[in-house]
Amino acid sequence: MKTFIYFVRHAISPFSLGNERVRGLSREGKADADRVAEVLSKEEIDVIASSPYTRAIETVQPLANQLGKEIIEFEELRERAIASMRYKIDEEELLEAMERSFADIDFCLGEGETTRQARNRAIPTLKHILMEHQGNRIAIGTHGNIMTIMLNYFNENYGFDFFTRTSKPDIYKLEFEDQDLKHVVRLWQPR
Repeated sequence: MKTFIYFVRHAISPFSLGNERVRGLSREGKADADRVAEVLSKEEIDVIASSPYTRAIETVQPLANQLGKEIIEFEELRERAIASMRYKIDEEELLEAMERSFADIDFCLGEGETTRQARNRAIPTLKHILMEHQGNRIAIGTHGNIMTIMLNYFNENYGFDFFTRTSKPDIYKLEFEDQDLKHVVRLWQPR
């Protein structure tokens, strides 16, 4: 039986140190969230789930409003912090650490979470969603890093290079047969 997962990477959300969980979307991000709803309105979405982070929820909220559906939040789908969230890290250092973390899944910076740890918390939840909503179409508000980690679990071709090609927001339609990933299509067309 086919089940479809729609990974919806959150729209633009200005970084704010210490506000990782609660930072919302920018004005542009809110407009893009409306475009996300427009794209997914053609997909006959049955269920909407999300990371508990505000920016992920706000990106799928217009779709939920349009369809009259509640958003089911899963703590395990939160973004992976590769380093402590108590201090700002240079963008270049962050990207180098992320790239290394896909080659060495036990690597992270101080106080961070490794790829293995993030995968071990997110994948059981994703499998639970697939089982509980088998045969349905499920939109999931997510983040670039954890989305890539989940895709990489099913197909190692989705790694750091894939991550660097994603946008904010972004939408990927995943086709599963039971819990086997069969096909991935990008639905989002950046401006």
